[in-house]
Amino acid sequence: MDESNYRVSAPLAAVKIPEFRNLLAGRFFFIFSLRMMSTLVGWWIYKLTSAPFAIGLIGLSEVIPALSLALYAGYIIDISEKRRLILRGITFYLAAAVVLLLLSTRYSHAHLTNIGVAIGIYAVIFCTGIIRAFTGPSFNVILALVVPRAVLPNATTWNQGTWLTASVTGHAIGGLCIGFIGNTGTLLVICCSFVISLIALFSLNRHQPEKKQTEKRSWESVKEGLRFVYRTKDLLGAISLDMFAVFFGGAVAMVPVFASDILKVGPQGFGILNAAADIGAICSVLLLTFFPMRKQQGKRMIVAVAGFGLCIIIFAISEWFWLSFFALMLAGVLDGISMVIRGTIMQLKTPNEMKGRVMSVNFMFVNSSNELGQFESGLMAKLMGVIPSVIFGGCMTFLVAATTWFKAKELRKLEY
Repeated sequence: MDESNYRVSAPLAAVKIPEFRNLLAGRFFFIFSLRMMSTLVGWWIYKLTSAPFAIGLIGLSEVIPALSLALYAGYIIDISEKRRLILRGITFYLAAAVVLLLLSTRYSHAHLTNIGVAIGIYAVIFCTGIIRAFTGPSFNVILALVVPRAVLPNATTWNQGTWLTASVTGHAIGGLCIGFIGNTGTLLVICCSFVISLIALFSLNRHQPEKKQTEKRSWESVKEGLRFVYRTKDLLGAISLDMFAVFFGGAVAMVPVFASDILKVGPQGFGILNAAADIGAICSVLLLTFFPMRKQQGKRMIVAVAGFGLCIIIFAISEWFWLSFFALMLAGVLDGISMVIRGTIMQLKTPNEMKGRVMSVNFMFVNSSNELGQFESGLMAKLMGVIPSVIFGGCMTFLVAATTWFKAKELRKLEY
């Protein structure tokens, strides 16, 4: 690829690359499917058990295998052909959706108790945690292989925007589908979306790993990724900040409870609330696409995380649907700023031959904290009550941001 052809700062610089467009299309339908599935599973489990803690167990079921395999998965990603790894992972996700489809049928409900169906759902989610360890980081690794380095910041912003658009669409349509066509119909839509993703990604070029990666021992290679993150202090600071913010600020995990029992807005309102944060994040990503930040990115990331915590507190105390919606949407705006900055730091700071391991470290500390945060929210809701637990999470997120401001000087001074 002739990098000079794309050495521009135009908002559409990365989108001009055909392979990048195929990657965006495939990732859109993949994330769309996952968000529909997570929306359905959260609502489904709560209706089966009527227990907020049961929602937290969903996150724990997925994060245990994902976290356990994350570092090894990074090594495998670096030594594997990326396109084949992604296609194989989505195929396994499709198989998991088919199993959930079977569990949703009248036959299953006639022969299994509600607890039996719930256990089956947890088992499927455990399996998707294994798949996720390999598939999630692979998308971010292949991004740097399909675009030249000159347009990586622009490609990262488009990548985040696509992820968020798919996320908000999946959450919203997931809630609407549950209300209008039920669990089985929703899972049929999810399966079709996975198939579309496979078709779009099948046209990607094969990206073979660099030969020198295959010559190292696996454990030594894994440790090399950890050492790189530890030595790169601004990258370590960004990952740590997002990890704790996501862990404590996981209010979205309790949205089924707020929608059903507190705001009483049903599955349609649940879908809208579930999508609110992603709608806000899309707004910030679109703004950053056309007006990218030129300086003080580190300071802005810390301030955004602090504001995110305050929005979670407002959501917790709100008794009005639209105030709750706008609180979550503003939280999404601030989260989107943080996501773009962290994603750009990772792409620019990490050599291509180490991206699989570094992305997996990021996955282990940040993405998996979504599921750990979901479990924490369920546990704290059981111990403190739903509303106090969300207030506690928002306060802790704000405290983490304040501590980072004073302790992480490299991140506070970061500019790129």
